Amino acid sequence: MSAPDSLPAGSVVPVPGLVVAPSRRRLVLVASATLYVCGTIGSIIGPAMIDEHPRWVLLLGSRNRNLLGSVPYIDGVSFALIGFCRVLLAGVVLFFLGRWYGTKAVEWTEGQVGEMPAFYRWTLRGIDRFGWLMLVVMPGSNLVCILAGHRQMAVRRFLTFLCTGIVIKLTFLWVGGNLIEDQIKWFLEAINSYQWYIVAALFAIVMLQSARQVRTAGPEIIDEIETPDGIIEPHVPHHRPGVAPADHD
Repeated sequence: MSAPDSLPAGSVVPVPGLVVAPSRRRLVLVASATLYVCGTIGSIIGPAMIDEHPRWVLLLGSRNRNLLGSVPYIDGVSFALIGFCRVLLAGVVLFFLGRWYGTKAVEWTEGQVGEMPAFYRWTLRGIDRFGWLMLVVMPGSNLVCILAGHRQMAVRRFLTFLCTGIVIKLTFLWVGGNLIEDQIKWFLEAINSYQWYIVAALFAIVMLQSARQVRTAGPEIIDEIETPDGIIEPHVPHHRPGVAPADHD
């Protein structure tokens, strides 16, 4: 039986035991990593390609800026279908990541998104007290979806409010994008001469950040994908940096 949706602030729900098949745990880790890479690529190339290939950009990553920037260049049906499915897919994957990996998934995600501890604590209290509202207001938040799974929110309840939030979000961005359509086009045209310089700069920044994150989180995640046990253990190097390993007889 899953834990209740509303829990006292500060309570901890332990990650479930080995009741989830290793293949399913491996799948959610691989899906999380794939969506993260695709979303990063979508964010990098968005300024250069959103006007010519809005569907491909949204398929890679339907973040708010990509959704808003695509409005003048895409039809409403494509915007709704691609945006809804892409945000829903990310939300479901992150929900199960938090549900099956508990605190470790939350800590890893917090490191990736760079959230300040105060914001993390505020979001955690919000999920405990009125998680449904957090999902409706912030359906695209990685941290909210992870925490909803970590706090063992019922799957049906999660999907209901996540879908409601996505519909509201897409409606708001579509209406807002049409209201400021001229400004969006002006902005993209203004950076047209420099768009690939912007892409190169964004790529360099992301690569530097990703290199640091891979060094810290990569070994644990790879180990869990290869041999899933439901718990991501901290990676301990075989010897200290700069110190040669001791010889053994």
